[in-house]
Amino acid sequence: MDLGLGGRKALVTAASKGLGRACAEALVHESADVFISSRDEAAIAKTAKEIKAAGWFAADLSKSDDPEALVKKAIAQLGELDVLVVNAGGPPPGTFQSTPTEMWEVAFNLTLMSAVRLIKTALPNLKRSGQGRIVIITSVSVRQPIGTLVLSNSLRGGVTGLAKTLSRELAPAGITVNCLAPDAILTDRIRQLAAGAGGDVEEELKRRAAATPMGRFGDPAEFGAACAFLCSKQAGYITGQTIGVDGGSLIGVH
Repeated sequence: MDLGLGGRKALVTAASKGLGRACAEALVHESADVFISSRDEAAIAKTAKEIKAAGWFAADLSKSDDPEALVKKAIAQLGELDVLVVNAGGPPPGTFQSTPTEMWEVAFNLTLMSAVRLIKTALPNLKRSGQGRIVIITSVSVRQPIGTLVLSNSLRGGVTGLAKTLSRELAPAGITVNCLAPDAILTDRIRQLAAGAGGDVEEELKRRAAATPMGRFGDPAEFGAACAFLCSKQAGYITGQTIGVDGGSLIGVH
């Protein structure tokens, strides 16, 4: 299937590894011109070379000025912008009682305000696109809160509300806004959470994989494929949705 992404200009953030990289790779595979970012300059330069990205820029999305600078750099390199994939990684794990109060502001800037700043700066170009696409990576926790991820549970919910609101506001411009909510995709984030459980990390990973409905972790490439579809011409009438890529782990029916 031709997804209509050939020559489309895309920016994917937090793309040096994990889900962001998987999305960037999927878009490159569909012949899009993809600009990528990460706070780690060495890592993002290496990834850009490996996946044949059109360009890269080191940016810390938790800083107020970096998202705007990143979008402007991407547009200067690409000439225009059709696709924005918003990814900022997960805020630190912890319960409400174990999370210091000052961490809330840090997570607020990383998780919610990075999305606000990226979208606001990209919007004029996305409006001119004719096939504008915004995909925001959230988490299964927006529908099924995870007890040890209080920051993610709280702030990704705000991101989901933003996406739903924007989907109505931007629909007349032909821009779609959707979220992808992963769970149990084998990335460094999953390894971090497994390590936090104590004990042998590999054994903990095996236990978590066996506990999923499919009995395995998802492959990042499977997540990337879902992202590419939401960016496609065929997905032009899908907007305001949170689509789970979770192997059936979500228990609720909504």
